[in-house]
Amino acid sequence: MTAQTLNRPDPDPDAAAATAAPVVTGLGVAAPNGFGVPAWWDAVLNGRSGIGPLTRFDPSGYPARLAGEVPDFDPAEHVPGRLLPQTDHMTRLALAVADEALADAGVDAEQLPEYAAGVVTAGSAGGFEFGQRELEALWSKGGQYVSAYQSFAWFYAVNTGQISIRNGLRGPSGVLVTEQAGGLDAIAQARRQLRKGLALLITGGVDSSLCPWGWAAHLAGAELSTCEDPERAYLPFAAEASGHVVGEGGALLVLEDAAAARERGARVYGSIAGYAATFDPAPGSGGAPRLRDAAELALKDAGLTPADIDVVFADAAGRRTADREEAEAICALFGERGVPVTAPKTMTGRLSAGAASTDVAAALLTLRDQVIPPTVNVAAPAADCPVDLVTEARPTTGLRAALVLARGRGGFNAAMVVRRAA
Repeated sequence: MTAQTLNRPDPDPDAAAATAAPVVTGLGVAAPNGFGVPAWWDAVLNGRSGIGPLTRFDPSGYPARLAGEVPDFDPAEHVPGRLLPQTDHMTRLALAVADEALADAGVDAEQLPEYAAGVVTAGSAGGFEFGQRELEALWSKGGQYVSAYQSFAWFYAVNTGQISIRNGLRGPSGVLVTEQAGGLDAIAQARRQLRKGLALLITGGVDSSLCPWGWAAHLAGAELSTCEDPERAYLPFAAEASGHVVGEGGALLVLEDAAAARERGARVYGSIAGYAATFDPAPGSGGAPRLRDAAELALKDAGLTPADIDVVFADAAGRRTADREEAEAICALFGERGVPVTAPKTMTGRLSAGAASTDVAAALLTLRDQVIPPTVNVAAPAADCPVDLVTEARPTTGLRAALVLARGRGGFNAAMVVRRAA
């Protein structure tokens, strides 16, 4: 896929034939501050964080020791015993989240027409844990197992395939790997598949890489906060920002053709009204970041203007330069403090491929409940980030549309417009 292709709002040749934006009828979430949508959303609205000392392995030898770990998750309660030896933590989480999303949508997969439903998810760092397990087996068993390189290469397809197989979804499937932007890119790809005639897709992202190999990779990126105070480690848009905290989890959505959802009487959270993706210029080229372009193109794709957007869910990198660049993009579109901006991921850490789809889920529930969730631990944004940062839950009225922003390592930008259910 070329940069030219990605820089257009949604280059699907069938887009003109679409009669309505696809709708979200089911949600599933696993997050460090709550397993399952009710627990997670209650924690989000009440500002409860899931960030704390890393317990999945001994982090004492590493400079960064905080993480967001999903609580109250017993794989044996959600994954058949025969699958436990074949899966890792990320895949088990994804299977449980997919089950919640389908149940929430009221979908009986066995009753769907054959090939009418598929799975499109995002992947990023989760293969590290699977690969580490294979490396340990390789070292301990004298090379009797597949190499870690091979396991990492096909891990994401296996993860998506497990969701498809378990639920009998024989339609198109796929995985996009664009790091933090992946959740939006996956939802957009699912939207394209619906425009080709599919009835339903499970889409979004769930990620986890809380293992020594994954941790070494995160540290190599030089973007982690080394602060050991959970309330001070991840402070996006603040003058004291010093990096981010890694979390695990994510959200999967049931995305349906609007007419099909209406025909079966489905409850609708909202619609995916617009999307676009861009690439940043190569480092050292002198070109400007292109997050603003992605946002403008997503608005154009949705047929909206900045005045139609009632809240922005920020990417919230937690690094001074990156935060300033995002604030500049937001202010260029909406004016200084021109729109409420929130980053509920301050309660979970950055979830890699699971981050953006979790923000989409939060945006849908924000529009449903008419309350904007808070950005915790940040008293006020820095002077060079003049955004209207929501630092306490903000009940309001008239919320109709939200803009979700995401950036992935390597220059990926994505933006998605979500609209309230009619």
